[in-house]
Amino acid sequence: MSPTHERQLKDQPLPGDRRRWIELLDALDLDQLTDRFLSRVVTVPGYDPAPIPISELKRTGHVSFQSLVEGLRAGGFDGRVAVSTEVGVSRARAGIPLEALMTAIRHDFNVLWEALTRVATQDDAELVIRHTGIVLSTVDEYVSQVQQAYTAEQQRMREEESSVRQGLIAGLFDDLNPTDERLSTIASALGLDPDDPLLVVAARGEDTSALRVLVSDHERAGGTMFTHHLGDALVAFTRSSELSGPRLETTERRLAEVRVGLVNAAGIGSLRRSALTARDLAQVLTRDEVGAMTWERGWARLAAQALNAAGNSIVTDVERALAGCGAAERERLVEAVHTYLRSGSIGASAAELFCHRNTVANRLRRFADLTGVDPMLPAEAARLVVGWA
Repeated sequence: MSPTHERQLKDQPLPGDRRRWIELLDALDLDQLTDRFLSRVVTVPGYDPAPIPISELKRTGHVSFQSLVEGLRAGGFDGRVAVSTEVGVSRARAGIPLEALMTAIRHDFNVLWEALTRVATQDDAELVIRHTGIVLSTVDEYVSQVQQAYTAEQQRMREEESSVRQGLIAGLFDDLNPTDERLSTIASALGLDPDDPLLVVAARGEDTSALRVLVSDHERAGGTMFTHHLGDALVAFTRSSELSGPRLETTERRLAEVRVGLVNAAGIGSLRRSALTARDLAQVLTRDEVGAMTWERGWARLAAQALNAAGNSIVTDVERALAGCGAAERERLVEAVHTYLRSGSIGASAAELFCHRNTVANRLRRFADLTGVDPMLPAEAARLVVGWA
């Protein structure tokens, strides 16, 4: 027989071991086990000071050792250990770090093993060694079940927190005239100051997936970004001041690159209005455009959209007048006007078009004569800016 095989046999209980093994287990004092455990656990970082009452630690400690001893009698656990769920859930709710919890629970093995060696005699040495594997596996199974319960409870807590948070955010959008007190209460619950400037973005349709990725990346960078569905649009907002530091600045740059509507809100009181504007800005993005649609970039399109929806024609008369001239002339005139409207300068327009200043001035006058709209007059130019947006 090989040495390895002999060692494996020595680590396995023998048929005649059970009576003496049960006697050793009966000799264990649960109160002493609990007291020794408590003396050690209160020194574990995360338990010093104890985040839950000592009386509760003592109660669950006693029940845990009772369950462990019962498991050792049976040769291991067969199914769920009730106290493991109680311990995992209560410690998660108390905010004890998982690492601290695992360190504390693993003291169960040390306390059990020391107690077993104290009640055993020299003649029991080999019997105790043969049961080492059972002790280890029983305690490990208990530890594993506690960890599973803890992790599951943390997930439930996150979901509860998310649900409460989403309810508060929904309230901001559903209440058309929230009081200052309500705004203050919601802001506090979200970890915001009511007057914190906010960056608000919105995406629609296929563009929402890119925004979701960006929100996830922002939170992995240590930031907080809140989301809300506004009709068919996904709205996200965060404190403007949070976009600092290399990783968070990357988030801001990426926001400027994705297809979203982007608005700055003065505070949580203007969040709903800003979100609606961001949604509208996202809606006026054309299929081939890239980058965020800001207010500066998209206000004219929103104005045109509103006027058209009201049935007010903006530049129909201009288009009709231009239709009366040749295609080449029309192209030159429209090009000159577009260029001039971007800068408001004949000189800058001439440089951009590679022609003389007089040529630009002549085209602008010709356009005014044909359409009755003078692009050099601000009030009339505004109609072209909006109509051609």
